[in-house]
Amino acid sequence: MTAKVILNPYSNRWNARKRWPEAESHLRSAGVDFNLAVSEGPGQIAELTRQALGEGFSPLIAAGGDGTIGEMVNAMAHTAGVGAPLTPLGILPLGTANDLAYALKIPFELGEAARVIAAGKISPMDLGKANDIYFANNSALGLEPYVTVIQTKITWIKGISRYLVAAIRAIMDRPKWDVRLEWDGGSYDGPVSLVYIGNGPRSGGVFFMGPHANPFDGKLTIVYGYRASRLGMFALLPKTMKPDSGSYVESAGMHEFPVSWLKVHLNNPSPAHTDGELFSTGITDVDYTIFPGLLQILMP
Repeated sequence: MTAKVILNPYSNRWNARKRWPEAESHLRSAGVDFNLAVSEGPGQIAELTRQALGEGFSPLIAAGGDGTIGEMVNAMAHTAGVGAPLTPLGILPLGTANDLAYALKIPFELGEAARVIAAGKISPMDLGKANDIYFANNSALGLEPYVTVIQTKITWIKGISRYLVAAIRAIMDRPKWDVRLEWDGGSYDGPVSLVYIGNGPRSGGVFFMGPHANPFDGKLTIVYGYRASRLGMFALLPKTMKPDSGSYVESAGMHEFPVSWLKVHLNNPSPAHTDGELFSTGITDVDYTIFPGLLQILMP
């Protein structure tokens, strides 16, 4: 069957558009029969995804970053209907962070990524949902999307460094939220600096916010915790970059564990994101669920 490549030229601050000729060459060399659609503005990725599904293309290939993948899988899931398996999805990692590709061990080198797509090996991957929005890699409230708000305003720094600068600025603001969390097996009432909901472990290219999250275990991994001082937050920052021993989730007051569902109520509004894209700059209630094995992903 013919694949549909949906290119987000804006990914990685227009670097995806510059790299498309290279990606196209690798796809053709790998023997992938495809048709190209290029997004021309906000919201069009979802529109192009729905159109591709209606025309019977398979697989769909996300040429962009985590936000591109997130917008595509959200459109795919809503088009298919609740609980229905999705059309296979391939990834050409053209974004800044490429966190989902990292979690799935999809090569960042475009020739190798094209060969993964050509091989056609499909694995059923879990898909998360925040209120009415499906996501592939992660979602968050509190400090992380607060960082996202800041980094979107930074135009003079490119690449991963932008996330690090934004994180430092966010910590200097010392934000705090009061929250009630409920999940299958427990609850928490009190202050938080962050609430991370991970299907994948990594966020922002360098931060392992849910280091034990696994997109194939049928669970969401949640992390929450609180630090009252800037010094306490800065002490955690380098530990968020450790995927294994020494992770910030091992620190006192930090909690990480798998859940099937999570209800979040914040007394003061927080920004919120799914797959790195803000869906609210001030929200108080979010319900999270997981759909095991819903996304058919092309991977090594």
